[in-house]
Amino acid sequence: MKKRFNTIDGQTLMTMPLQPLEFVIENLLSNGLHILAGSPKVGKSWLALWLAVTVSKGEDIWGNKVKQGDTLYLCFEDSQIRIQNRLFEITDEASAAVNFCTEQATLGGELEERIRTFVEEHPNCVLIIIDTLQMIRGSATDNSYASDYSDLSVLKNIADELGIAILLIHHLRKENDNDPFNRISGTTGIQGAADSNFILSEDVRGSGQAKLYCVGRDIEYREVSLKRNEENIWEVVSDSFQNKELLLHDIVLLISDFMTDKDCYTGTPTELSTLLSVQSGDQISSRLLSKHIRLNLEELRKRFIYADFKKSNGKRTISLSVFRDDSVDNQGTSVGAPTNDPVDPVKVIAD
Repeated sequence: MKKRFNTIDGQTLMTMPLQPLEFVIENLLSNGLHILAGSPKVGKSWLALWLAVTVSKGEDIWGNKVKQGDTLYLCFEDSQIRIQNRLFEITDEASAAVNFCTEQATLGGELEERIRTFVEEHPNCVLIIIDTLQMIRGSATDNSYASDYSDLSVLKNIADELGIAILLIHHLRKENDNDPFNRISGTTGIQGAADSNFILSEDVRGSGQAKLYCVGRDIEYREVSLKRNEENIWEVVSDSFQNKELLLHDIVLLISDFMTDKDCYTGTPTELSTLLSVQSGDQISSRLLSKHIRLNLEELRKRFIYADFKKSNGKRTISLSVFRDDSVDNQGTSVGAPTNDPVDPVKVIAD
């Protein structure tokens, strides 16, 4: 039998329901592997500790919502007494959901198994922080691109497999560079294997003022100016990020309001985006609208709104149908509501 690539055509791909990207820290840290690099003593471990504690409590981070859950801080360069002292500085009370380990484990040794075991025993785990990369690599590791990429791919695959975020603390080279990401120690294989990279760089050594440079596959490039307060917590001074896309929840609310006095609507993405733009007062991209509707089909269904995407006579259309509370039968099902997924790639292709 001939071996073939397992392919999918563009039309089918664009009509498939999408799974929303899971963020542990909204617009900043998604599920996957991430690098936080900084010079020695810059305060990256303080930042990592605060992130672990804050996510475990479900508190906002710099105005971004978080996905609350268990966190694990593998602080291989610290002792329990140092972690305890730092906890007393940054918080009045630590949640039982934040966990610490100072016992070292290495890649290719026990690290991978221990991570899987921890997540198995803590199914609500959302974030694991490893401090540092050098502490989990064997002494025989070479400095090649292939070695860097291979080592980090192991962690990347574990993060994807378990549906969590892994934040890996790393160091910077001493030499300066106009591009701060070129200062990450090691080859570009480290940056390439990670989903996003964060650089914490002090303006002046010991000033307590720094900039966090952020770049990644699933986030916008941004620069966050930070200042470390008396409790060693990094606070935002300014942030270059501007959320140019409507949040999924906003799309749901807009469509719910739009369909309040309608049983159904059919139009092209451009036509619908124009109507919603007038309704909201903000310009809504037709491409983003289609994407966000697909990402949020379940939320729309909870409001008894069903979306169907078709292509007819060379035009793509979006059909919205409402099955209101008064059309729900005694078994709690919507009379006349679609029983199959409204986005059916086979049906679309047939059309």
